Amino acid sequence: MGKLGKRLTAARAAFDGQDDVTVEEAVALVKTNAKAKFDETVEISMNLGVDPRHADQMVRGTVNLPNGTGKSVRVAVFARGPKAEEAQAAGADIVGAEDLMETVQGGTIDFDRCIATPDMMPIVGRLGKVLGPRNLMPNPKVGTVTMDVKEAVEAAKGGQVQFKAEKAGVVHAGVGKASFDEAKLVENVRAFVEAVNRAKPAGAKGTYMKKVSLSSTMGPGVSVNVENATGN
Repeated sequence: MGKLGKRLTAARAAFDGQDDVTVEEAVALVKTNAKAKFDETVEISMNLGVDPRHADQMVRGTVNLPNGTGKSVRVAVFARGPKAEEAQAAGADIVGAEDLMETVQGGTIDFDRCIATPDMMPIVGRLGKVLGPRNLMPNPKVGTVTMDVKEAVEAAKGGQVQFKAEKAGVVHAGVGKASFDEAKLVENVRAFVEAVNRAKPAGAKGTYMKKVSLSSTMGPGVSVNVENATGN
């Protein structure tokens, strides 16, 4: 823990006085100070002026990051027959129906994204208490309940990121790896911010995007100028 403390102390010192910076400056700071022994994820956190407890203020959606996430995503698909074969051909890691439901009910959740054909939802619905808290429940609004399982699997594997506002109105996600080129990280950050901006719900009142910050897995956060992040 001593080394971790020194690293964080040094990173905080480097970030001192660097609040409200441009996306480019924030990316450069985060990359420079991501010095863990593994390839840290660059994470974005956005504080929004919404109360997700109200249906008309919920923020959720997906975005295809132009340069991917750098993360290997394991995809599970609930499907039968030709659609199950389509999912397997598209690269799904796990495909099943009742058997997959029983596996999940037994406590084995060896996947990062869950997709289902509409006819499978009566089965998948029984897993709400298990998949819901993990943000893995298939939902037509984000394209994970669909007959086009090929497109859904390929999108998940190709760098598509889901986002959803949590109770306090915070949205966060990984937008790449510290090893990425700065320009690619900047593109990913701007694509993510734009997607969240487009997802502004009808019930949002006052300032929608209140705060944007970037960090690496093991590093402190740096706040980004909101107007710069949104391109305004």
